[in-house]
Amino acid sequence: MSIQPEERLAAALARLILDPAAPPARHIAVGAASPIPAAACWLVRKSGHPVRLSLLHKRSGNPFTEGSRELFDLTGQGRIDLFFLGGGQIDGQANLNLVGTGEWPGTGVRFPGSFGSAFMYFMTPRTILFREEHSARVLVPRVDNISAPGVSEPGVFRRGTAQALVTGKCVFTFDPGAARFTLASLHPGETVESIREATGFDFDAPAEVPQTPDPTPDELALLRGPVCDEMLETYPDFCARVFSRKLAA
Repeated sequence: MSIQPEERLAAALARLILDPAAPPARHIAVGAASPIPAAACWLVRKSGHPVRLSLLHKRSGNPFTEGSRELFDLTGQGRIDLFFLGGGQIDGQANLNLVGTGEWPGTGVRFPGSFGSAFMYFMTPRTILFREEHSARVLVPRVDNISAPGVSEPGVFRRGTAQALVTGKCVFTFDPGAARFTLASLHPGETVESIREATGFDFDAPAEVPQTPDPTPDELALLRGPVCDEMLETYPDFCARVFSRKLAA
């Protein structure tokens, strides 16, 4: 079985989670409808790293009895280390738009809504941005509406900002001091030129950009075995499509 794009993305996210240069991720929260970030978190856990996972889409997968307000309380107390966010639009300063396109109130193309994205972005030490679609309509020069800002003015309290942006084409790292992304790796078949063509914002790139590593044989075995076992009930369609595994009848 060849390596699936989703497996490569999960492994790339797992490497970012375990980045030794970043603050430790002891407690990770994963929002609803996020199978690839969830797979990355389970890959970290099944690899033997003692991380605590709060999976908001699974009733038995988190400690909360009253839903998201308990997640926000925990985050406000500094007890969530890492979260994942995406957006209908993401720009080069790591601003997110979850409202919609066009002038406020964003009635052009409507997105799901901001909900707690701004709070989580401000109060979580590390945020990994994730969006499979990599196109100029998603990665824009400037978001139409800011649901959650990537950086803040001096004197505004926030614990962290984006660590990286992972897409279906590449991995960017983010420098909050410069408020700019840097191209960190290219998925197979991509070039710096193809990324620039598909990206609405400007970004930095070193002279040589490495290819995103394939998952190792051990990572693939974990993803297709124990990780899939954990995800089958919650993400049956994803597991069937990516891992060719189905729930037993």
